[in-house]
Amino acid sequence: MNKTEYFTKEIEYIKDEKNKEDIKVLINTLPDYFFIIPASSTGKYHPKFASSNHGLVKHTKVAVRIAHELLTNNSIGSKFSDEEKDLIIMALMLHDGLKSGNPKEKYTRVDHPLLISKQIMENASNLNMETDNVRKLCGMIESHMGEWNCDYHKKEVLPKPVTELQRFVHMCDFLASKKFLNVEFNGYNIKY
Repeated sequence: MNKTEYFTKEIEYIKDEKNKEDIKVLINTLPDYFFIIPASSTGKYHPKFASSNHGLVKHTKVAVRIAHELLTNNSIGSKFSDEEKDLIIMALMLHDGLKSGNPKEKYTRVDHPLLISKQIMENASNLNMETDNVRKLCGMIESHMGEWNCDYHKKEVLPKPVTELQRFVHMCDFLASKKFLNVEFNGYNIKY
């Protein structure tokens, strides 16, 4: 399986060549199941396009596409630097990378943002990225669930987004999960 092929178009959105190299390294750490399973283990929380094979990849691609559209709009994107834009795209590409844990479990892991953040930190020595940017990337991922940050016993296990970058990533993920979306795909690629 060539994992980076799933995200050829999305990698093009990243401006810095070193960040492109880093995202390829990190994509290759994702488990095979990420590229196959639906976005929701129960089918309740995502639109139809994300409820079948490759659904998690499709959800991820839609979240990245929403971010790209907003970040290339001058009224919205001008407040972010090119480096911040790259980090946002990278965070969205990885945010659900260990959604079912590692090894894969039957249901979504509530702490999946922390799991993928830990995996990124464990691979930080293989990246070109400075430690500050790795931390920013992980912070965006850890808080991407927004107000849905508690476990099944109502215990808070995830941080809520507090920075502008964290809130932006949460917003894109939130919008990509809305059932009213009807995004058309050709295989696992968004039709343009």
